[in-house]
Amino acid sequence: MVSLTSASRRPATGLHTPSKMIAASSPASILKTSKTPTSAAGLKHKMEEMDLSLSPASSMASDADGLPSPRKKTRVQFDEDVEMREISYNDKTQSGSQGTTDKSAAVVREEVRRAIQRHVSGGDSEAYDRVKEIFTINPRRRDANGMPPSNIPTHNTLKHHLMGLLSNVAALDRSCNGLVQAVLDSEWLGRDESYIKLYIRFLGNLAAAQGSYLGSVLKVLANYMGELPKGTGKLPGYPHVDPVEAYTRVHMAMRHVLHLVPSGSGSLSQIISSQFPFDTDSAKANIAYTQNLVKVIRYAPELQADILALITEKLVKIDVQIQVDMDDLEDEEGEEVLHAISPETVMFAEDLDDDDDDNASVMSDESIEPESRRLKTIKENILKMDGMIDTLFDYYAPTFTSGSPDDKENALDLLLSHFSTIILPTYRSRHSQFLLFHFSQASPVLVDRFAATCVQLIFNKAQPAILRQSAAAYLASFVARGAHISSEVVRDVFELLGTHLNTLRLDYEPSCRGPDLRRFGPFYSTAQALLYIFCFRWRDLTTAAMEGDTPEQIDELEPEDITFPPSIRDVLHKAILSKLNPLKVCSPAIVSQFARMSQHLNFIYVFTILETNKRLRMSTYRNIAALSDPRYSHVERETRAGDDLGYQLDAYFPFDPYQLPRSRRWLEGDYVEWRGIPGLDDRDDDEDSDDLEEASDDEDDLSVGTETDHE
Repeated sequence: MVSLTSASRRPATGLHTPSKMIAASSPASILKTSKTPTSAAGLKHKMEEMDLSLSPASSMASDADGLPSPRKKTRVQFDEDVEMREISYNDKTQSGSQGTTDKSAAVVREEVRRAIQRHVSGGDSEAYDRVKEIFTINPRRRDANGMPPSNIPTHNTLKHHLMGLLSNVAALDRSCNGLVQAVLDSEWLGRDESYIKLYIRFLGNLAAAQGSYLGSVLKVLANYMGELPKGTGKLPGYPHVDPVEAYTRVHMAMRHVLHLVPSGSGSLSQIISSQFPFDTDSAKANIAYTQNLVKVIRYAPELQADILALITEKLVKIDVQIQVDMDDLEDEEGEEVLHAISPETVMFAEDLDDDDDDNASVMSDESIEPESRRLKTIKENILKMDGMIDTLFDYYAPTFTSGSPDDKENALDLLLSHFSTIILPTYRSRHSQFLLFHFSQASPVLVDRFAATCVQLIFNKAQPAILRQSAAAYLASFVARGAHISSEVVRDVFELLGTHLNTLRLDYEPSCRGPDLRRFGPFYSTAQALLYIFCFRWRDLTTAAMEGDTPEQIDELEPEDITFPPSIRDVLHKAILSKLNPLKVCSPAIVSQFARMSQHLNFIYVFTILETNKRLRMSTYRNIAALSDPRYSHVERETRAGDDLGYQLDAYFPFDPYQLPRSRRWLEGDYVEWRGIPGLDDRDDDEDSDDLEEASDDEDDLSVGTETDHE
């Protein structure tokens, strides 16, 4: 047997202890491990309270309590009968089921220090490579008999080596990139709490001491914010770590790194943008990444604007793709796609080891027919859109529900910024803008803010015509469909737009030879906005409403008793009867509904104009200079063939009914629903004129907000 004594005299043999001989003593635990599994709620609480301030020096002293003081000479006596042998780097013995004999933390720390020192100085890298191998071995690997290979490091071995790296983090320069990357790529999320604390401390100290590794550390953590790799949280010999707990650990690490290196926020902003899941990635990946980005804002508020803008950009891109794909489907087929998606679909925190993952990327399934694959792709995109925008609704809701007036103003400023720079310039955005529709109605002040933003864009001649046209559509749709918008606001917006329309008419009429969308676009977009508001909110525009009558009382009036003030009536009369002829250019669905209503309410009779417009060719009044422009040659041919597409406004009103199955719950009570006109919509079919029957075909399109092409 080998014995260590503290005799005062030197050993008679004069021999020193061989370098490869170690004491077979059990090393003390560096970190205390919780005896019971930690719940998700407990981990969140520990994000606030977890102590990551472990001192390597003090820990090593406690581990080395059983060793003799380095100031004293040790007397070594050898038993001549003892068997001498070398212990390998990861030698194991059979003690229980998986008993091991590990080197003490103090010994490993010294070995790690020497390995790094020799490698950095250009000397022998054998020990350095052995340390790197400790972190590159797959802990899940098993042989043909289901047993782990002999070279898989034990828990203590792995922890002691990580502690050794932590103690020597200042020496891990660029020449040690391979070792550092091995540690960053190693399995850590599924290990016990003591190892998690140690690993997070290592990440923080590495980023703080070696700035060149900051980006790598943040990128590794960002990679875990999407869909977790299969098997994450399931390591042999450790309790199962579910996805919610795994994500919590990632945020603990991210927060600790940003706390030690505040300037890391700038790098993180670029990293999370580049790491956002691809278009072909699953709905689960996109939704999980969105939810985790929102959580980053809690401990890195300086990234709020960047993160929310990034999510909004991705939302709009997916939104437009959905609309393009849905346009290729028949109406009934599109409805079936939406109804096939359940609001209760689980899109987050699922068991990632299921063999049949319903949210796996549909693009990888090549066994299904192209048509089925296309429908599956549309459903996947709807799931992405639904889950991501639901996350944003959930993020903004507390501020608008219980925040201070200043908090609400700041939140709306952020939404308005995204609206002006991301949503408004994007054609055919269908759902992203409903964040504004919902939260702008939280108070009269916020209603005015959004309406004023749209008005400023409409009146700003420095803005491109297409943006001014879109702003008019947004304002009209907001005022027409917002259930929490007062009658006073409806009348104020209508009169403001009416004044603007009259000014445009006076500017354009002298040079007008007939309807021309390209030359007089702002006039037609404003006129269509007014027609749309009239169709939905005509009750609020009547004289009776100005005198205080409710919509129900107005419905009880006879048509001849319903009147409109001159500021409402005259502006539309002059515009409709002008040479600009807005009824030819505005969307036929809106024009048809307005014609029915205005006749019944004795507002204006326009069916004569509609009949004339049927025989009117747009090419007759085209700008002479434009006829020779090659950019319009293909449009000219289409027009001469009798197709007015390209010369009529789309029936695009961005706040028409919202149909995403999960997130539509946020918009309950926000809509002005379509209400039939008493005395008109309930009359018998045999009393309807042929014109009204034809126009009524378009009423459904207007009332449900769908686009219809008219030949």
